[in-house]
Amino acid sequence: MKNIVIFHEGKSIDKDFFKLLITDIGEDSNKVEFYGMGTKSNFFKRDNINYENLLLEIEEIDKILFIIDSDYETEKKYGGYENTLREINKIQIELNIDNISDNFIAYDKNTETKEGYLESLILSSLTDEQDNCIKSFLEKCPEFKGKNSHKSIFNVIYKNAYPNKPFNFEHEHFDELKEKLSDLFSSV
Repeated sequence: MKNIVIFHEGKSIDKDFFKLLITDIGEDSNKVEFYGMGTKSNFFKRDNINYENLLLEIEEIDKILFIIDSDYETEKKYGGYENTLREINKIQIELNIDNISDNFIAYDKNTETKEGYLESLILSSLTDEQDNCIKSFLEKCPEFKGKNSHKSIFNVIYKNAYPNKPFNFEHEHFDELKEKLSDLFSSV
């Protein structure tokens, strides 16, 4: 077991994104044990196998970061920033890891509601040119079924339009996440 742990939603796609960001801040992602939790609701299940595995090796763990989507308050039981924060803090206390863990809740940084997903965060960092390109595509292709979904826009349009320079990690919207990732490596 590695002494730094990141719990994240999804599986390899999110993990690959976090590895890129860790490399961008000058750290080694191989020092991190990643746990893909799949769906958001799995974060709030005390008996999740990932938590059981973590607790078996807890003596070796220095720091843990939970990276989770805010979602939308009306969407799910745990939707919205405040609900997500409350519930993730609860599970950290139940697992008795609150003293070594921190949270990052991903959302669209261009909104005041603090709702959205990791994809929303990434899309909020687009240059004006990129944003206009995507908006133009959506206006000219009204039959695109995912036009109101950041996940669809990111996975279908953004990844295809910008495959060689997919992320603008210098954008201020990534500052909080970069700070929390950097903190994982400090004093370790």
